[in-house]
Amino acid sequence: MNANKTSIGSDLGKLDAHVIAPEEYEEIPELTRADFDRPDIAWRIGGNAVREADGRAVFSAALRKQKINITLDPDVVAWFKQQAGGRGYQTLINATLREAMQKKTIEETLRRVIREELHPA
Repeated sequence: MNANKTSIGSDLGKLDAHVIAPEEYEEIPELTRADFDRPDIAWRIGGNAVREADGRAVFSAALRKQKINITLDPDVVAWFKQQAGGRGYQTLINATLREAMQKKTIEETLRRVIREELHPA
């Protein structure tokens, strides 16, 4: 294997040799003419069908991230790198920060509800 290619950890030869049995086809829904004739509404956002252009716009907006410079303690960076296995540690930091944001929102909501219950208007 080429040294600069990453192994995906599977036996592709075994996968290529697999012959799909007829009973495996039962798992795949049959496509009908209606599937091919329907308009470009194949995207769903929040359970609602939307046009492809709108779906792509929302999807790409969700993927956009803001690049920043941040100074972190070396042990913090080392811990996240170790947790992520080296690559993807920045994504792990982002997910941790997002979880902290959501937890904070839940805590604030819970505190407000408890205050309202203890001190009815």
